[in-house]
Amino acid sequence: MKTVHCRELGFDCSGVVKAATEEEVLQQVAAHAQTVHGLTVTPELAEQVKALIKEEA
Repeated sequence: MKTVHCRELGFDCSGVVKAATEEEVLQQVAAHAQTVHGLTVTPELAEQVKALIKEEA
């Protein structure tokens, strides 16, 4: 399971995205960023997210 914690991206947010693949994580992070934080995911932000994806059991 791949995970990203929103707080690690610099937001005061307890959101955690979990998915089976990196692509699914990126899609869910993009949806979260837009609906919760009002952001559009740029290629630069996507690269930051990729760097923070962790593998969890």
